[in-house]
Amino acid sequence: MSLPPEELERHKRHILLKEIGGPGVQKIRAASVSIMGSGALGGPCALYLAAAGIGQIELWDDDRVERSNLQRQIQFVEADTGTGKAERLAARLRAIDPVLRITAVPCRFAEGDTPTGAILVDATDNFPARFALNRLAHATHRPLVSGAASGWTGQVSVFASGTVAGAPCYQCWVPEPPPAAEACDEVGVAGPVTGMTGSALALEVLKLVTGAGTPLIGRLLLIDGLAASTRTVNLRRDLQCPICNG
Repeated sequence: MSLPPEELERHKRHILLKEIGGPGVQKIRAASVSIMGSGALGGPCALYLAAAGIGQIELWDDDRVERSNLQRQIQFVEADTGTGKAERLAARLRAIDPVLRITAVPCRFAEGDTPTGAILVDATDNFPARFALNRLAHATHRPLVSGAASGWTGQVSVFASGTVAGAPCYQCWVPEPPPAAEACDEVGVAGPVTGMTGSALALEVLKLVTGAGTPLIGRLLLIDGLAASTRTVNLRRDLQCPICNG
């Protein structure tokens, strides 16, 4: 399948990358991604994926835009206050590329829900959703691109226990909610750190779709905004994990 002239022009800078090229752009156009969370991480991730031309993007979020979100959720503006996040973000993505198939699901992801994307993105802010997403990703043999940010730090990984033999799942790394876990609205966070983390989520999705580079499967990227440093640590599969070693 050849790309029409307008697509060649739009995606020229990706086509020039030997790891992507024209065939990679076609893979991106054929890809489907479900993003759980349309806020500080899901917003930047979705914007970059739409700009890259991901053909189908599904956005899950039941929250509404608040003024306190605007410090970091750059996909929204003052006039969006009070509107549904998933719906407003969907409108932004359609404005970037009208050809994309964008679906807004104004619901908070929970156990038993059925996102349709071939790749799942965890941009949520609560552990019940993260654990439920991990179980779903493993059971349905889909990769889970997961991120979190708090304070001056961010972290990103790809959990592919259902698709890659020996790969750990999220619950191998976090067996249960940390006892000191705080609610999202009770902690501060530097806005640019959430942008860096959300962008890293999008980058991992594009690597998975195109086959470029080495995804963060079995590895965790740690972003330290104060130190202006990043490092990657290895994650091990838990042989007692009830999800991926059951």
